[in-house]
Amino acid sequence: MNPHELYDQYKTKMQKIADVKYASAVLQWDQETYLPPKGNDTRGRQLATLSEMAHQLFTEASTGNLLQELASKDGLEDKQQRNVQRSLEDFEKSKKLSPAFVRTMSEAVNKSFHAWIQARKDNAFAGFEQPLDALIQFKKQEADLLGYEQHPYNALMNDYDKGLTVEIVDRVFADLKPQLSALLEKIKNKKQVDNAFLHQHFNKDQQWLFGIEILKQMHFDFEAGRQDISEHPFTINFNSNDVRITTRIDENDFGNMTWSCLHEGGHALYEQGLPSEEYGLPLSEYCSLSIHESQSRLWENGVGRGMAFWKHNYALLNKFFPEQFKGIEIAQFYKSINKVQPSLIRTEADELTYHFHVMIRYDIEKMLIEGSIKTKDIPAYWNEHYEKYLGIKVPDDKSGCLQDVHWSHGSFGYFATYSLGSLYAAQLYAAICRQNPQLEKELAAGNNRNLLAWLQQQIYRHGRYYTSEELCSRATGETLNSKYFMDYAGKKYNDIYAV
Repeated sequence: MNPHELYDQYKTKMQKIADVKYASAVLQWDQETYLPPKGNDTRGRQLATLSEMAHQLFTEASTGNLLQELASKDGLEDKQQRNVQRSLEDFEKSKKLSPAFVRTMSEAVNKSFHAWIQARKDNAFAGFEQPLDALIQFKKQEADLLGYEQHPYNALMNDYDKGLTVEIVDRVFADLKPQLSALLEKIKNKKQVDNAFLHQHFNKDQQWLFGIEILKQMHFDFEAGRQDISEHPFTINFNSNDVRITTRIDENDFGNMTWSCLHEGGHALYEQGLPSEEYGLPLSEYCSLSIHESQSRLWENGVGRGMAFWKHNYALLNKFFPEQFKGIEIAQFYKSINKVQPSLIRTEADELTYHFHVMIRYDIEKMLIEGSIKTKDIPAYWNEHYEKYLGIKVPDDKSGCLQDVHWSHGSFGYFATYSLGSLYAAQLYAAICRQNPQLEKELAAGNNRNLLAWLQQQIYRHGRYYTSEELCSRATGETLNSKYFMDYAGKKYNDIYAV
C-alpha cells in the first residue's frame, strides 16, 4: 500500500478517536455548566466509558502497526510526517497506561471534582481531602508507568509542555523570584493606588453584556463558539469551529468578569485559529499549555491592562456603567486596574504577585508527587507560604487551597505553565511591537486585526508542529527569556508607581 493510502487510513482512525474524545469533552463542559446535581454519578460513568474507549482505540496493536509502517515510509509531505511523528510519540506514551487504569482514573477524577464543588460550598478542605488523596496516588502511579528521569513530577509536566522539567522550572523561578521581590519592595514603599471604585455594585446582566462586547472586539467568533457561566472560568474546544468559554460574575467586583473574558477569550482565539483541516491530528492541537497560557495572558494583560486598549474602550465602559465611573478619568482607571497588592485569589491577582501564587502551587504539587508532604498537609503549607511570600493570612479554605479547580481534575503538572505563559506573552508582545511599531496606535483606535493576524501566522496555524521553545525562537528570534517580562513590568509600574 502506498504511503498516501496508509496516511488516509491513519487520518480516518485518528478522527474517529477524536470524535470519541470530543464527545467526552462535551459532557465535561455540560458537567461544569448545566448538569443537574443528581446527574453527577451517571455522568462520571459516561465520562469513564468514553475515556476508556478512546484509549483502547488509540492503543490497540493495529494503531501502533499503522504508525510504525507510516513512520518508515518515504513520500509523505512535511506536515504529514510531523503528524505521524507526534502521534507515534503519543502512542508510545499512552501504551504505558492500560485502558482499565484510564477508566479508574477518570472515575477518581469525577469523584474528586464533585467533592471539590461540595467542599467549596462547605468551605472545608476536609471533605475534599480523601478523594484528592486517592487521585494523587493515581498520579504518582501514572508518573511511574510513564517513566521519568530525575524527578517523578517531570512525567506529569511533560503532558502539558513537552520536555518541561523540574530543573528548568526551578531555574526560571530562581531567576524570577528575587527580581519580582525587589520590584514589589519598591512598590510597597510608594503611595498606593486607590481602586475602591472598582468594587461598587455592577449589575450582573450589564457586566455580561459588556463582556460580550469585549469578546466581539477581540474577534471571538460567536458562530464558532459561546460563553457561559461556571464555578471556575475555563476554555474547552470540540474542534476549531466549536470553542466554548465560561466566566463568573461578582456584582461587587468589576474586574472578576472583565479579566476572565479577556483571558479566556485569548485561549479561545488560539483554539479557533488552529487548522480545521487537520481535525483529529496533532497539527490541529495547541503547541503546549505554556504557549496556550501566553495567548490568554497576552490579551488579558499586554492588551487588556494596557492604556491603548482603554483609550478605545473607556467610552464604551462608561456607556454600560455611567454612575460607577462618573468623574473617574482614564488615567486613574488605568492605574486602578494595574494596582499591585498581595491578594488571596490567583485569578484576581496583579501581574507581579501572580507568580507567587503559581510558585506556591508548583511547590505543593512537586512535594505531593515526590512524597515529601501529605495531602492532609496542603492547607497548613498553603497558609504558611501565603503569609511568607505575600504577607497574607488566609482566612478560610475556600479562599485558600480550595480556590482552583485543577487538582480536582487531576491536572498535576499544569501550574508552572501559568508563569511560563506570562513570560512567553511578554516576549511575544515585544516581538510584535518591534515588527509593528504602530501597534499601540492601532489598539487605541480599536484595531487589533494586525495583532490577531500576527498571532495567527506565528502561533495558531502551526498546531503541535513545534515545541514551545522552537515556536518562541521562530517568532521572537530567541528562546524563553524572562528579561522581556521584567522590562515590561518595570516600565509599566514605573509609570504607575514611579519606582
